[in-house]
Amino acid sequence: MANETAPKPYIDPGKSPEPSGAISDTLTLGRRLRHFRTRSGRTLASLADATGTTASQLSHIENGRREPRLSLLQSLARELGVTTADLLSDEPPPDRRARLEIELARAQAGALYRGLAAPVVRPTRAVPTEVLESLMALHGELERRARESVATPEEARRANTELRLHMQRLDNFVPELEELAESEIRKAGYDGGAVTHRTVARMAQRLGFTLIHTSDLPTSTRTVTDLRNGRIYLPPASIPGGHGLRSLALQAMAHRLIGHERPTSYAEFLRQRLEITYFAAAALVPLGAAVPFLENAKRERDVAIEDFRDTFGITHQFAAQRFTNLATRHLGFPVHFVWVSGDGTLIRGWENDGVDFPQDAWGTIEGQTVCRYWASRQAFEKGDRTTEHHQYTDTPGGTFFNATQTGSAAGTVAGAAPGAPATFSITVGVPFQHAKWFRGRDTKIRTQSRCPDPSCCRRPDPAQSQRWAEHAWPSAQVHAQVLRPLPTGTFPGVSDADMYAFLDRHAPAASASAHGADPVASAGPA
Repeated sequence: MANETAPKPYIDPGKSPEPSGAISDTLTLGRRLRHFRTRSGRTLASLADATGTTASQLSHIENGRREPRLSLLQSLARELGVTTADLLSDEPPPDRRARLEIELARAQAGALYRGLAAPVVRPTRAVPTEVLESLMALHGELERRARESVATPEEARRANTELRLHMQRLDNFVPELEELAESEIRKAGYDGGAVTHRTVARMAQRLGFTLIHTSDLPTSTRTVTDLRNGRIYLPPASIPGGHGLRSLALQAMAHRLIGHERPTSYAEFLRQRLEITYFAAAALVPLGAAVPFLENAKRERDVAIEDFRDTFGITHQFAAQRFTNLATRHLGFPVHFVWVSGDGTLIRGWENDGVDFPQDAWGTIEGQTVCRYWASRQAFEKGDRTTEHHQYTDTPGGTFFNATQTGSAAGTVAGAAPGAPATFSITVGVPFQHAKWFRGRDTKIRTQSRCPDPSCCRRPDPAQSQRWAEHAWPSAQVHAQVLRPLPTGTFPGVSDADMYAFLDRHAPAASASAHGADPVASAGPA
């Protein structure tokens, strides 16, 4: 059901081209020239004489070491009885050895092989074709192992930071995904209000899928899609922390609608994850319904995330993140979003209003500790947590108005022990001048944050430090996520063995008997 050709990503922070591209192109041209020359029975010398060049020049061109002028290409094509387009085609020549030589050149010019500092093998005529086949088999295994190896934390942080900064430049708004999501949900019968489970099920049916709830999903997955039998397997109840069943089903369908291929890097995995969560948000809170609702709240000077949440039947976290998609482009003001755990660790954040997130040397904000005077942490000290906490915070970058809601869910915050109560807060904030649009703007609560100045809240009180520095010895809590490697596998973090065994258990009898135990080509987690 996936697209036959991979489409351009909806969210693309940019990709540096592999240096192997130009090499591969010139070598393909050279090998096609050699193929047509030998097919016509011409020698290098005779063809060179006929086209006004030298045999050594043609040899360099055929071996991909020189790019010919267009006039020479045209002369060569005429002499060989082909078109210039035939020579310039991206397709390798039909000769098996020529294909192997091109593949070998591409593999040896790639970053993976160059990183080994190994010598380059020149595929001269003295090298048997069988040797080239063996070399390519080794390169294939090398690439496979590299893809399955553990991604470094630095790579993950860099990729995640690039996506966040790219979305910042877009004001967290992707019109193409908005249009796709609204179109699909409208086709499923949506006409306003909260998107129901029935509407999501109808959308799945239109795409050829049946939603099936099961209690034995592999522990490493949130959903599993069986492309062969048109089934999307979901958990029996919503996963805590905002991933409701409707959102999970929409994310699984988004992979197919967007046309995702299997991710080949951790960065691509993160980008796909961002695209499917954006699609799910835009489908559960369609642009055509959300914008009029928020515009009316702005006219009434009564913008409140809790109202947005309740109107569309979503979690507070989901509502806050969806609000950031729409605030700047449709309401006309910048905004920031902060999701913080009970110990002050920033789980996720986004801004285009200049709020100064703490960050490491890589520009990563996730995992950093936010200032204890921010609303995100002050809200934990509030006695009544059933309503939003409102406050103004003076920072070195300006004064911000914030609306914060706290919550708790078992084991949903990074670092929390499985099953342990996990407390978190969700904050939406805007610069002072835009507080006039929000409910709670009349709050008298105001704090001052000097962070990242360490004297703000990171250094202990001098008197307390002098009193206790030599007499305190805590037993520190081990942050297991620091020691945990990044997830591996075709789909990072997913056990292929568990997923395929699960599909075998649930596949219709006819499908299982017809295809045996080979669900590899038709399986994929969301």
